[in-house]
Amino acid sequence: MRKTRPVQVIAVTSGKGGVGKTSTSVNLAVSMALDGRQVMLLDGDLGLANVDVMLGLQPTYNLSHVIDGSCTLEDTLIEGPAGILVVPASSGKRNMAELSAAEHVGLVRAFSELQRPIDTLIVDTAAGIDNSVLTFSQASQEVIVVVTNDPQSLTDAYALIKVLNRDYDIKRFQVLTNMTHTPAEAKEIFENLRRVAERFLEVTLVHVGTIPQDEWLRKAVRRQRAVVDAYPSSPSAQAFRELAKKAAGWALPQGARGNLEFFVERLVAGRAGEGAVA
Repeated sequence: MRKTRPVQVIAVTSGKGGVGKTSTSVNLAVSMALDGRQVMLLDGDLGLANVDVMLGLQPTYNLSHVIDGSCTLEDTLIEGPAGILVVPASSGKRNMAELSAAEHVGLVRAFSELQRPIDTLIVDTAAGIDNSVLTFSQASQEVIVVVTNDPQSLTDAYALIKVLNRDYDIKRFQVLTNMTHTPAEAKEIFENLRRVAERFLEVTLVHVGTIPQDEWLRKAVRRQRAVVDAYPSSPSAQAFRELAKKAAGWALPQGARGNLEFFVERLVAGRAGEGAVA
């Protein structure tokens, strides 16, 4: 049953780099796995991948080998902390950063061939509004936008939300404030983005949580560990665990929203199975 039931797909993205997007993806994935879920983490930053580096993994194959036909998507899977399955990408390969829209769509659809019993797929996208970010976000059910108290971060996050809303009809975004010093600062960051976005766009922004500035998180990164695994009592680890609990409670859509979705066949089959049981 677990091989065919719907898979929750969450894209973690940002308008600019350096805001903690990959750290969020890694710690969200490990947190959900520690809570008993079967989690897969896709490194969607195809040309500047670093999930494997952040976790101290040494994959034999990555998505560049899938693209050139050297291996299958299944061959790239490597186990990370708490049993998460990581789909690594390549770093420093210009051709991977310049894949066509059709090739990005092909990668999304390749996930339907996987037979692993997955509950949740976390997609760590690249930053910005390039083709891969838009395709992977469109193919996900939830989009988490990571922002910091930096004017450029907010400006670029708004630009990303604008494109995803106007061109891909995504209407709901989960906003995660990162590297904050106080709850008041986190609220102000979110409200600054929400006021502009909801005034000019047909969107709903939800403040899903905040990750505090935390030296323990920096230490975990230097050790190539997830902070929820290395320092589970630290402030940032506790915040990531809260984020994971909220994400686990998000409802799956009632059936497929379109043709471009990760694990779309499982979503259709799972809903059909629920109807048959009912």
